[in-house]
Amino acid sequence: MSTSGQHAPGSTSPSWRARRLDQDRSLGLRLTLAAAAAFLVLVPFALLALLVLGSWAPLHRLDSSVTHALHGYAVDHPGWVGFMTVWTHAFGPGPLRVAVLAVVVWLFARHAPRLAWWAVTTMAVGGLLNALLKLLVGRDRPDLLDPVARAAGYSFPSGHALNATLTAGVLLLIFLPYARERPATRWTLWAAAVVVAGLTGVSRVALGVHWTSDVVGGWLLGAATVAATTAAFRTWRARTGRRPSHPATEGVEPELADGASLPGPGGGQA
Repeated sequence: MSTSGQHAPGSTSPSWRARRLDQDRSLGLRLTLAAAAAFLVLVPFALLALLVLGSWAPLHRLDSSVTHALHGYAVDHPGWVGFMTVWTHAFGPGPLRVAVLAVVVWLFARHAPRLAWWAVTTMAVGGLLNALLKLLVGRDRPDLLDPVARAAGYSFPSGHALNATLTAGVLLLIFLPYARERPATRWTLWAAAVVVAGLTGVSRVALGVHWTSDVVGGWLLGAATVAATTAAFRTWRARTGRRPSHPATEGVEPELADGASLPGPGGGQA
């Protein structure tokens, strides 16, 4: 009888698909499922980007109708404009990156270098993708009469929506370990992440500086980036012999809340 990972002479080696879905090969199975999850999140973004590049008429009509409706409301309600302006600046890319940087410093102080580098990598990859895609797509921002706000640069995807999603996702997955035994706190963290990402994106359309599809694109790309780097981090954990984590409920590094010694960048203990 063959043992796990070995085959009797003359037996047929399992196919690539069988190896990927074999529960006894846990690392291969986790890699496959994680890659599939990241791919499924990225597909809607790719489809949306193609529709934007192709100037698909129904999408353009939807973008225009939403933008003009919200612009009309903004012109008549200066208080709403003031709130949206404060929010969009408070949760803009700059302040959010500073917040993540502060958490990264804290993680290094907590002897969690892998988690710190994961946060830095997630933010950097998302930022680079945003800059590259803006140049590739080259979409103009809304051009409105009597604008209530202005912004420079290309429009798709929304950098504010993308960075808010990246930051919300990164901070959520870092701090979820502290809410493992407190469901109410866990739901509060999730709600805060959704509100920050959601309302930041909405503020860009409400102020007339982005189309709706720009914001949806930013949300999707941000979610795909977090999913992909989280999958890579889980693989990193597996190679150090740590148990599989459940990011949605206990974050990417559950041991953070236990004060355990966490593995360093080289695979040893920090």
